[in-house]
Amino acid sequence: MSAHVAELAAALKSGEATSTSLTESALAAAGDLGDHLGAFVLLDEEGALERASRTDEALASGVQLGPLAGIPIAMKDIVDMEALPTRAGSEAYPDEPVARDATLVAKLRAEGAVIVGKTTTHELACGVYSAPVSNPWSPDRIPGGSSGGSGAAVASGIVPMAVGSDTGGSIRIPASLCGVVGLKPTYGRVSRFGVEPLSWSLDHLGPLASSVEGCVAGLQAMAGDDPLDPATAGQPPLDLEGAVSAGVESLRVGVLHGPPFEPLHPDVAAATAATVGRLDAAGAHIVDLSIPELAHTIAAEFGIVGPEAGAYHQEMLRDNPDLIDPEIRSLLVAGLLLPASQYIKALRAKEIISDAIRRAFEEHEVDVLVSPTLPATAALKDQDEFEYSAGTEPVTVSYVRTTAPFNLSGLPAISVPSGHDSAGLPVGFQIAGRPYDERTVVRVAGVVEETNPDGGRTPPLHVEEAT
Repeated sequence: MSAHVAELAAALKSGEATSTSLTESALAAAGDLGDHLGAFVLLDEEGALERASRTDEALASGVQLGPLAGIPIAMKDIVDMEALPTRAGSEAYPDEPVARDATLVAKLRAEGAVIVGKTTTHELACGVYSAPVSNPWSPDRIPGGSSGGSGAAVASGIVPMAVGSDTGGSIRIPASLCGVVGLKPTYGRVSRFGVEPLSWSLDHLGPLASSVEGCVAGLQAMAGDDPLDPATAGQPPLDLEGAVSAGVESLRVGVLHGPPFEPLHPDVAAATAATVGRLDAAGAHIVDLSIPELAHTIAAEFGIVGPEAGAYHQEMLRDNPDLIDPEIRSLLVAGLLLPASQYIKALRAKEIISDAIRRAFEEHEVDVLVSPTLPATAALKDQDEFEYSAGTEPVTVSYVRTTAPFNLSGLPAISVPSGHDSAGLPVGFQIAGRPYDERTVVRVAGVVEETNPDGGRTPPLHVEEAT
């Protein structure tokens, strides 16, 4: 199952493979790697094989389905799937089946995608470790979070695409650490109905995939208006056809410097500079810039997440506090105790940061903003801090400070593999665009992917190694 979405779609179209055979392979791979990887909390073997069989029948009869038709994918365990439980990585959630599919699940199934199971999330989608998932590149390291199971499932070749959520970076963080592509679309592109929230003003849903093209296929299937989620109202059409191969000639690429994109580990800085150089060589015009307001990213992000998450989980916090991880419980309690005036200040900071980013686009006349996805590669499972030349910093703060600006602004952002550090761990490159301009983001991502000299490497924990 190590092929990309497009390769599997071609195999299905030619008759070289069936959805049933692909689904059986994905389920077998999930089982073979299960104890070592921990990417899945639930495999829906019966349901997946039934849908695969139905998709095979539809394809054989000439029914037109989407680009994901017949392809096995995975779903983060905060997203409702009919007749299966949604546990959100927490013992505080009931182990009971839900009554209906989330909107994005219904959309993916309508396209013919086969969901093989639910992936591990950091508890309540609130963290960057995603225990007990292992990073396929180094099992003693974390996959990132909170969509760590989705990142690991794709990186290990079990599935070519999985769904994640992103409140402060939770799609792009595991994408970067696991060496896959992760696309957070514009706020409101994908319905959140049927998805357990963390922060209603910052939550996004999107794909992680083994290629940029796979993310495009996933987003095209999931995106669109939904009356059950008011945030999706009024969005312009999504047009990504041909974007991956459109190139970057004449595009103006703004390279972000200064806080929060510094400090960086030296290997990350080197990989980022090399990637910018390749964009320059491909015809892009490089513009160096900084946005001073982004230095306040962490304060604004956590000033919003704490109160909103605390408000949503208030009943569970009251009834079952001992079933929630102590660190997460502390965040929820702190959010409930935070004065309303502080929450309002954080919302105002969100507006200031959003305005500053949009102003940077206009004043520098750039088409995208780029940066390292993260300032460091994958941390050890028991690691609490990173060390930089200027001092130490908590792992969570390090990972969130470079990704959260685009949650606060709601702008589309993607992480694409751009190399490896001296230990062989993946480095991600982040590209952010104007509101609803996923097309330009994908154009730049396609060139980064195509010119990546380390492209094609597979991690030690991989389907090909397990068979």
